[in-house]
Amino acid sequence: MTVPSQQPARGSAAPNQPLQASMGAAPFAAARRTVTARQPIALISVQGDPTATKVESGAIGQSVYVRQVGEALAKLGWQVDIFTRKADPHVAPIVEQAPHCRIVHLPAGPPTPLSEAEVLSHLPEFIQALHAFQTKQGSHYPLLHTNGWLSAWSGLQLRQQSNVQLVHTYHTLGCVEYQACPQMPAIATTRLQVEQQILHQAQRVVATSPQEQETLHRLIATDGRIEMIPCGTDLEHFRSLHKPWARAQLGLADSAQVVLYVGRFAAHKGVDTLIRAFAQCYAQGTHPHLQLLLVGSGQSDRSTPSLANGADDPERARLEALVQRLGMQSVTQFVGQVSYDRLPVYYTAADVCVIPSHYEPFGLVAIEAMACGTPVVASDVGGLKFTVMPGETGLLVPSQDVTAFARGIERVLEDAAWVSQLKQQAANRVRQTFSWASVAGQLSDLYRRLLAQSITQEQLWVEGPAVPWPRQLSAPPVEPLPTHPRAKAS
Repeated sequence: MTVPSQQPARGSAAPNQPLQASMGAAPFAAARRTVTARQPIALISVQGDPTATKVESGAIGQSVYVRQVGEALAKLGWQVDIFTRKADPHVAPIVEQAPHCRIVHLPAGPPTPLSEAEVLSHLPEFIQALHAFQTKQGSHYPLLHTNGWLSAWSGLQLRQQSNVQLVHTYHTLGCVEYQACPQMPAIATTRLQVEQQILHQAQRVVATSPQEQETLHRLIATDGRIEMIPCGTDLEHFRSLHKPWARAQLGLADSAQVVLYVGRFAAHKGVDTLIRAFAQCYAQGTHPHLQLLLVGSGQSDRSTPSLANGADDPERARLEALVQRLGMQSVTQFVGQVSYDRLPVYYTAADVCVIPSHYEPFGLVAIEAMACGTPVVASDVGGLKFTVMPGETGLLVPSQDVTAFARGIERVLEDAAWVSQLKQQAANRVRQTFSWASVAGQLSDLYRRLLAQSITQEQLWVEGPAVPWPRQLSAPPVEPLPTHPRAKAS
């Protein structure tokens, strides 16, 4: 095994160029990799295609994380393959995302967007396709880094079949997300058990904030090998632009006071809290030029796939009805999905970015907004306590407290001198703490340690039963894992 050096990658195909366009029976045959001294590793993101260009429902932050981490790890000397489910019939089977970092779209079910429950039934196909890819390529991955619970299930099965080191990042926790759902989805039992088992059996679980690490111990289990490595942001992409130009791009008046939300529409995201807080601010009459922009789409329980324009989206329909009841139609815009390239324009055009989530394991939107010089008002929960320093880089207010959010928005709109200081401090914190190069460096060090330990044949695998395949999603025949006494939510 070759442990990669810290030398940057040199020489490869141009980024984003498909290596194989054929959609035939052997789509990967022509893309066999040449001999390389780099150590190959695999990142798995079943749901959440890193090549997606839209802010979509489901795994938004996960897609960004996997793509950026993959590219940054390649610069550190690794050979990175990112595996995701093919959800677009027009996407190439293999895309060279960056030198020595490629994204592999594996067939698993129809090549269309699917809900988590639908993807779950096709996971055996995903694993078979991954095995077929390795056979054709002659590749072996001694380390897998899975992302999201569907990838965790896949990783657990792959770990049972071969001796690989397994690293996992949750991105979101079912035991927290389901607390905001009016009705538990049919896949809840399977998801909760997978999320518990990956904590028991992975060589490392990467928590993206100290708060997520504490939540894992409090709600799932006190054991598990957890390492805290934050998320990052692309500092070349997310940066402050010329505000009048950004507003002109979006058709916004210079006098408008713009409140922005970016993310998917789901009950636990608390968008209804923001809408009510915005209505309070507007009703006071002190800010007559207020405007609310809601960027994103999605479902409240992800039980059905989302559509690109937000149609047939029950959570969006609920939020639109709330806007109508409050009489805010004329000053509220449901923007829909926005391309990744356009996000800095929205951040820069806004006066304040609000993150009203009931829980966030990290809060990627917060650091993207701060990097663009946009003040943040966020819920005082989860990883947002780590990403936002209250009073210094943004404001934290109690989750679901409409009045507190209204006051936070008003303070940002009214205190220009404080906001100017806040912007500078926020930008400095993002540069110092949340660059993808720093994140990849910490992950690279973790991977090296795990691979070195595997060479010395140290026992890293915590023995336990594999998660059986659920034959009936409504009542999956999964034997419960030992539950920690405090794991009430699961």
